Amino acid sequence: MTITMNGISREFASPAFVKTIISEMMPGERDRVLGCYCQGAVLELNDQVNTSCTLTPITYLDEEGRRIYERSLRFVLLIAAKRLFPDYMLNFEHSIGQGVYVEMEGLRLTPSDVNSLEGMMQDVIKENLPFQLSRWTREEAIAYFEAQGDFDKAHLLSYRPYDFFYVYTCGGISEYFYGAMLPSTGMLQVFSLVARAPGFVMLLPDYESPDKVSELLRLPKLMAVHKQSNYWCKVLNCATAASLNDLISQNRLREFIRINEAFHNQSLAEIAEDVINRGARAIFIAGPSSSGKTTFANRLGIQLRVNGLSPIMISLDDFYINRADLPLEADGHPDLEALTALDIPLFKESIAKLLSGQEADLPRFDFPAQKRLLQTVKVQMSANTPLIIEGIHGLNPALHEGFDKRLLCRIYISQLTSINLDKHNRIRTTDARLLRRIVRDYQFRSTPPIKTLAMWDSVRRGEEKWIFPYQEQADIMFNSALHYELPILKTISYEILNQVPRTSPHFVKCNRILKILNYMLPVPEDIFNEIPPLSILREFIGGNTLYLDTQHG
Repeated sequence: MTITMNGISREFASPAFVKTIISEMMPGERDRVLGCYCQGAVLELNDQVNTSCTLTPITYLDEEGRRIYERSLRFVLLIAAKRLFPDYMLNFEHSIGQGVYVEMEGLRLTPSDVNSLEGMMQDVIKENLPFQLSRWTREEAIAYFEAQGDFDKAHLLSYRPYDFFYVYTCGGISEYFYGAMLPSTGMLQVFSLVARAPGFVMLLPDYESPDKVSELLRLPKLMAVHKQSNYWCKVLNCATAASLNDLISQNRLREFIRINEAFHNQSLAEIAEDVINRGARAIFIAGPSSSGKTTFANRLGIQLRVNGLSPIMISLDDFYINRADLPLEADGHPDLEALTALDIPLFKESIAKLLSGQEADLPRFDFPAQKRLLQTVKVQMSANTPLIIEGIHGLNPALHEGFDKRLLCRIYISQLTSINLDKHNRIRTTDARLLRRIVRDYQFRSTPPIKTLAMWDSVRRGEEKWIFPYQEQADIMFNSALHYELPILKTISYEILNQVPRTSPHFVKCNRILKILNYMLPVPEDIFNEIPPLSILREFIGGNTLYLDTQHG
């Protein structure tokens, strides 16, 4: 059979292990390769190839490579925890920078405990234990995890629409993971554990320099938001996909939707009160793609009106430079995510005029034509008219320089998913946001899912460069996730996502989402009537009366 990699073809006897092919075709890079793409699938290094094909190496520089590494390192941590604390169970909570925050249920870990865990992980890695894959029936898997006290996983598997599962065994324990793994523990040399009571952060290799451990980012505000959301999930007894499925099967989802929306209403009321108490005159709202910034900004405006104010809404998108005037990147395309895509001097001049009581001519941008309209909008503030300024760059200090900081209030909004598949398998916030965007783009922008998937990597790079570095500068944070949203989005998106062919280079991203949705029960269509017209989710599924016939991003 003929195997092609990096434009070079070689003959191999069939079948051949992926790791053997890598060793022969990329001998100098074999330690960096963590897997391969092949016809829309991710192949592990222990997988066999039986027919001629093209393989694309996956390294830690790739998103999929980082997921393979983290997944495998999680297993090492589970082995170490089982050896040291056999009576307790780990819970992988959420991402934090380039790491994962982890707690041990029922046990507050001391720095000494965390050091012991790290030492035991290093021992497991030195043992170079193999991750052995085997096929179990649904009954075998459920019985095993129930016996281990992992009732969340056992319960979730009972909802999965398949009769068998592929389970990994290593170091005397078995685990079910939702994706590819490395061949053995010996490949996981780069990591660190840092105590953060009551748990710790498992730091992964640095994205850009995988040979060294990433730095621990101090993100107390973001951690506080995650903690609050996790707390409410536990209060509602709905922290995993299985418990969410229970609500659906028991016809209790309507009540859950009402409670989720009530939490958002309460948070918005508290944020509006905070803004007023600060005496803010310019409220900057920023966040990554598909966080619901536009709906949040409008709902905050309504809440401020309830308190006697008449806010003026300003979109940073209207300050875009004409596309023809934008500098091109190395690939020949303009970077639409960059701060330089905005006319910063005009923005600051306009805001300065408004804050000083003068009238300003605000621009309007014509997105179909990709240029600024000739007509402007005259705006002037009064004592009870604060500015609400919304856009992805709203937290960038370049927009605030020269203004009295006492007049500004900066709000960061993001979809920070708190529902996980089970205690050991997270649902990543980036996957949840991508699903939101696929649904919105397909329904209201006539954009097929394959196109949204194709642009997502560029969007993510822009977020890493222009948004996330400034999130801790926010005065207020808001989690726009709705714990009921994934089954709702599944009902709309499942057939749409299945339009993406396996031969597409973007099928891997699509398949990640499909794997998550396979664990979610669909909901009856009449449940949609329970979602309020001003819900943030309506920005993506439609029916948001703020926009009438127009859907915003």
